[in-house]
Formats: sequence, C-alpha cells, structure tokens
Amino acid sequence: MRIRRSVEADRAAISHVHARAFGPEQGQEIVDLVNELLNDLTAEPMLSLVAETDGKLVGHILFTAATLQSNQKISARILAPLSVSPDFQCAGIGGELIKEGLQLLTASAVDLVFVLGHPGYYPRFGFQPACALGYEAPYPLSPVQQDAWMVQELQAGVIGTSKGTIQCCEALDQPRHWQE
Repeated sequence: MRIRRSVEADRAAISHVHARAFGPEQGQEIVDLVNELLNDLTAEPMLSLVAETDGKLVGHILFTAATLQSNQKISARILAPLSVSPDFQCAGIGGELIKEGLQLLTASAVDLVFVLGHPGYYPRFGFQPACALGYEAPYPLSPVQQDAWMVQELQAGVIGTSKGTIQCCEALDQPRHWQE
C-alpha cells in the first residue's frame, strides 16, 4: 500500500471510494460533501491523502482548516471524512491514512485536529473527547454525540491552555453535518 497526496485526477476515484464505503444510504451525501470541501476556499489549507493498493485507489482522508473562536492563535484542522473501500476495510488502511495525515500536520505546525467520529475507533490514534477539554463543536451536539466529538493535540501544551468553539469551513458549516 502507498499513501500520497491526492491530485485533481483522483477526484472520480475518491468519489467512488466514499460512495462504496458509506453505501446507498449516505454515500451520495458524503460524495457531495467531499466535492464541496475540495472546492471550498475557506477549507484551505487542507490536506487530502489517498491510499493505493496495486495501483487502485482504496482509501481517502481529508483534513480541512478550522479556527478556535477565542483570543488564542491556534492552528487547527477537522478530519472529515475518512473512507476505505469495503473490500479493503479492517486491513489497517484507515489507520495508516490517519497516522500519515497527523505526521504531516505535526510537521506543518498544526496545533489541534478535531473529528466527529466513532468513539470506539479514533481514540486508538490519540483522539480524546473534546467537550470535556473545553472545545465545543460548531453546532450543539446531542448527548450521544458528545463522546464522538474528539480532539488530538499535535503540539505539546495546547490542550489545557486553550478552549473555545471550533469554527469550520463553509462546506461543513451546516447543522445537518453535525446532527446524528
């Protein structure tokens, strides 16, 4: 498997991965969101990575710009979405995409990464509940979602010295993306 930055020529394959990973119920909604994010200038700087196996694109992860609404200058990103083709799930590809993305973001001095994701999956990569640490999602979350809103500190000393509400890019700044 090889992980690399995505290029414009990958767009159709990225859409195919998300459509298959999220299935008929959510697939088109996620494909539309990814296309909106990739075209959203307020999502910059963004990091878009793909995983290839035998020359076939089998995974995609996207990190888009976010800001902390406070007096502190914090560099933040939101991880959304992460998808792996069903035939390649449970093979560690999603984890490798997360690890590579976090390494690249750490090297580029990003302070915090947020995700609204499965609370049984993301903690194994260092994510922890964000609300308990003083970081509120862009929109109110249901009690069930509180543990799904998570953060990871990439630069030591940021958590505990900052807090506030996260503001995301325009494509994600819609209540429907934050509802269960």
